[in-house]
Amino acid sequence: MSELLIELDNYLAAGLHIGTQQKTSDMEKYIFRVRSDGLYVLDIQKTDERIRQIAKLLAKYDADDILAVATRQYGQAPVKKFGEVVGCKTIPGRFIPGTLTNPKYAKFIEPKVILVTDPRSDSQAVIESKQNGIPVIALCDTENLLSFVDIVIPVNNKGRKAIALVYWLLARQILREKGTIPEDGEIDLSASDFELKF
Repeated sequence: MSELLIELDNYLAAGLHIGTQQKTSDMEKYIFRVRSDGLYVLDIQKTDERIRQIAKLLAKYDADDILAVATRQYGQAPVKKFGEVVGCKTIPGRFIPGTLTNPKYAKFIEPKVILVTDPRSDSQAVIESKQNGIPVIALCDTENLLSFVDIVIPVNNKGRKAIALVYWLLARQILREKGTIPEDGEIDLSASDFELKF
């Protein structure tokens, strides 16, 4: 097992690997095992590798050309923080139809790549990205379908801590890739700073 970005215990504590009781054939290759209670468990090694690959990829884009989207409540705070740290555009909350397809809409944008927190709840953003040939990176749980997703981050995309941890890791890795912070450097925020606060 190669070294992970953070301690395995931190991944486990955030519940990053806990899937659902459903799985799709698309997500099968990311599943490590099935628990006795029927929950599918994601392979943390694959999640960790994917976070590294995506950070490398996103670091090649101008921050302004990246759009991060989260319709679901638990994804909104992490997406906002990710945008602040990386400098990219974000749409936390409702995604207005036409945002990527209607040039007459006041908030129309043309990102070069989009990051969605859940391809199901962010389906409008995914559909519009596909219509415009924008690559879609998605946080996907065991039951997600990948028909319109180009790159998957296999993760529990329903858990507050898991979503926050992924966006925090991505932000940190992107800044490391860009040379904004040293290769083993840290950002001033912890993963819990990316979490939705009640």
